[in-house]
Amino acid sequence: MNYGSFFYDYTPHGYCILWQPELVWTHVVSDALIALAYFSIPIAILYFIRKRPDIRFGWIATLFAAFILACGATHVMGIWTLWNGDYGIQALMKAFTALVSVITAIALWPLVPKALAVPSAAQLQSANDELSALVAERDAALVRLQSEVEERTKAEEALLQAQKIESIGRLTGGIAHDFNNLLQAASGNIELIKTRGGEDERVSRWVGNAGAAIERGKRLTSQLLSFSRTQKIELEPLSAGEVVDEVAEMIRRTIGPQIDLSIRTAPANTGVLADRTQLEMAILNLAINARDAMLEGGRLEVAVRPVELLVSERDLPAGDYVDIIVSDTGTGIDPDILARIFEPFFTTKETGQGTGLGLSMVFGMARQSGGTAFVESTGESGTTITIRLRRSHEDNAEADRDAERVAGPATLPNLEILLVDDEDDVRGAVADMLTHLGCQVIQAADGEAAVTEMLGGRFDLALLDFAMPGRSGGRVAEMLRVIRPDLPIVFISGYADTDALEQAAGGDYRLLHKPFSDHELAAAIRAAMASG
Repeated sequence: MNYGSFFYDYTPHGYCILWQPELVWTHVVSDALIALAYFSIPIAILYFIRKRPDIRFGWIATLFAAFILACGATHVMGIWTLWNGDYGIQALMKAFTALVSVITAIALWPLVPKALAVPSAAQLQSANDELSALVAERDAALVRLQSEVEERTKAEEALLQAQKIESIGRLTGGIAHDFNNLLQAASGNIELIKTRGGEDERVSRWVGNAGAAIERGKRLTSQLLSFSRTQKIELEPLSAGEVVDEVAEMIRRTIGPQIDLSIRTAPANTGVLADRTQLEMAILNLAINARDAMLEGGRLEVAVRPVELLVSERDLPAGDYVDIIVSDTGTGIDPDILARIFEPFFTTKETGQGTGLGLSMVFGMARQSGGTAFVESTGESGTTITIRLRRSHEDNAEADRDAERVAGPATLPNLEILLVDDEDDVRGAVADMLTHLGCQVIQAADGEAAVTEMLGGRFDLALLDFAMPGRSGGRVAEMLRVIRPDLPIVFISGYADTDALEQAAGGDYRLLHKPFSDHELAAAIRAAMASG
């Protein structure tokens, strides 16, 4: 075989159609365009691969590019053979193209299932929607979790504040108990000195001054007990105007000189039913809040005025009331939180600077007294908080007690009383007061001694200290009433944990708060004997 003739010894096939130039150029242009299109495809693939290195095509991309290039080359040979008879080279080119085509086809068919498994646009959109929904659900869950974490943090802070307040309350309660015992020993002896003072004006004046100091100490310990929240509210007729006048000096010392204080009271027609100590603490709390809202100074006004409601208003029935109004020129309260200020533990102050209990205690005191409390604030122009209490037409209970002091206690002759108290000074002073009232007194320092004395004699009444080490007064009372079920009992206490006292004594008791005077002691004994 002549291999040279295999490649070159042929007439170009374009000679057959040279007399039709339009047909020749149709072949040329068509083959040229097809070849260019084929050649551009590998360039596009190469460009795509370079721009998206994350997509791995592997060997199939190379094989496909070779197939496309071979196809383009066959069309270029179609143009060449129009004028050159190189059919051997054209045959080799077609053979190579055929080989690459077959290999590409064989390699492509196994990839068809994988290609079919590729999600469609609709499937991708559906999956994307599901993913978006999951992301939104996750975001909502994160928001809920964050909200729960914040609420838990607030709850933990509130619990911590409550524990602090409870601890401080226990401490102040204990201090008040010990202080009341000291006051009782002092006041008992002063009462006895008063009865033996004779006509010496100086002694009478000294006794009066000491008695006034003891009354102030009693008021202070009562406020401590109110802070410890162990003392039950005791409603009595009071003059709201007189209460505000009495607490004005404490307010003035509390708010400081940078705040101008104005007190407007009208003692007439301002009688209310309230607990004196709780009311004083409520007014003082409002003054402190007003001070905190006027860091650069301002004006604080406390006013008292009678009010008549013709119709039901603010959950109160129609009737006569007295308003205690505390107004300041401070920063005011945001309208968004105005409705929450009476909630327990709600405070706008930083952690450690406020417990959130002051205003809730004010509201609770007002409601327990049959009234209410409400607030008015207009942004920057200050805040006005009003305590509205039921008006009382009864005489002032404090005035009655003062009159009783002037009249002096009635004697209690021939009563045999068992006195039980673990404090020697208190027990001695009270025993002397009872002796002065005409009673016969047997003393016991603890519960066991009291039971022994009860078994050995018959007493008209037992006077028991409630807070004692070992057996409490409530437990001793139970033991004494096993021996004498009809025994009248009067509890004396400087701690005044009335809830525990009610639980121990079942509500059948008389309670006398330390320090007490001889007339208060006599009145309590007479009442217990009468009920017994």
